[in-house]
Amino acid sequence: MNTIKNVLIPVENGYDTLDVQIVDNAIAAISPGIDATKSAINGTNKLLLPGFINAHTHSSEMWQRGIMSGFPLELWLAELYDFAPLDIEKVYLSALGTAVETLLSGGTTVVDHLVLIPGKELETIATAVRAYKEVGIRAFVAPLIQDESLSAGIPSGESEQTHEPYFRSTQATLEIISEAVKQFHRPDEGIYIATAPTGIQLCSDALFTGCIELSEKYDLCRHSHLLETKAQEKLAQEKYGCSAVEHLKRIGYLSDRTSLAHCVHLTEADITILAETKSTVVHNPLSNLRLGSGIAPILKYRQAGVNVTFGCDGASSNDSQDLLEAIKIGSILHNVTDFDYQHWITPRQAIEMASLGGAKGLNMADELGSLTVGKKADLVMYDLTSLSLLPRTDPIGLLVLGRPTNVVDSVWVNGKQIVADGKVKTIDVDNLRQELFSHSQWQTTRKSQTVAQIEAHYRTVMGL
Repeated sequence: MNTIKNVLIPVENGYDTLDVQIVDNAIAAISPGIDATKSAINGTNKLLLPGFINAHTHSSEMWQRGIMSGFPLELWLAELYDFAPLDIEKVYLSALGTAVETLLSGGTTVVDHLVLIPGKELETIATAVRAYKEVGIRAFVAPLIQDESLSAGIPSGESEQTHEPYFRSTQATLEIISEAVKQFHRPDEGIYIATAPTGIQLCSDALFTGCIELSEKYDLCRHSHLLETKAQEKLAQEKYGCSAVEHLKRIGYLSDRTSLAHCVHLTEADITILAETKSTVVHNPLSNLRLGSGIAPILKYRQAGVNVTFGCDGASSNDSQDLLEAIKIGSILHNVTDFDYQHWITPRQAIEMASLGGAKGLNMADELGSLTVGKKADLVMYDLTSLSLLPRTDPIGLLVLGRPTNVVDSVWVNGKQIVADGKVKTIDVDNLRQELFSHSQWQTTRKSQTVAQIEAHYRTVMGL
């Protein structure tokens, strides 16, 4: 049992100073004057919030952050895969790094759309799972799967295009995910497997349908990229003769357990479908800006009743895992998309999107996402005496609109304290820093052979 004494908690009309009691893995009480043992935690001048959810990232991209060229997604992916680290040790270290950066920016859950090493798929998943369990963060490992080759993700336009067959069959891919569920899906231990075809651009209907079947059989969440770029919008029309959203609805992929990353290029009809199917949009504002994908119409989604949450995206399209940064940009970016300021996202709304919105997208709103007695104790406590949260005004306003640095004091996941006094307790972060340093080297420029092969066609088909 833990009791946090005299901590600031947001209530409808401001903030109250209250005590919060954690028993086993849940919030047992929230009230003033709870009797506590000597081990009570002092929450004076601190703010307690539900943990945020980093609802879309790719942990192994960390190895290429800061060096990726200024390309749109389709060319950027070609460069990324040309230099992807095919190394189990790097998978482990970057998952540790993703978990730590998420925790220290307010996140208690990560959704890792995990890139798999060919021929070592289950080992890749096992390695990420091991890293997340060691740190103690709640993790949805969503193995990134496809069954079409990279060039198939670019529209054909007027030309005839032939694509190399993908190296692994659709059935073999689905068998890997089925086996991953049996080996690693352990909700009671805070580790979940999700079905996660990369998107309509590189996946057949058979792969999507197989993922739906696995999702229903094992009660798994579904995840995917959706209409991140104009090229994907064109490609959907070529493949289906309708929008990608309409097609995913037809085949049954959309549901209240489905979260969709990006959703930049949707029509009004698409938005209605997402609202009707109770699907969740994961807003990744930084990667959308970095890759020139566009600004997702988040205010329209919210007005239509679509659930929206935030993700950092992979650390080479962002290039960080700072959730507070993603929440800030993902909120104020939209002040330029709608002249009516009454539609703009307030700091409190942003906090709710990042916590309860994320929980809804993972079909866990009854267990996570708010400071509610009976919910799991996934909590973050912020130090309101930190220089970047001073002078004192509105604590949540300071947290969301400022540039908070080193402000996370404590983190609990499933009732266990894994950050105290701003330090991760479960692993040696100094050692992690040294390992990340020693497994990498300074670089400046490099040339991608695949980009050289496909860039001319991309520019032609996109009218550049």
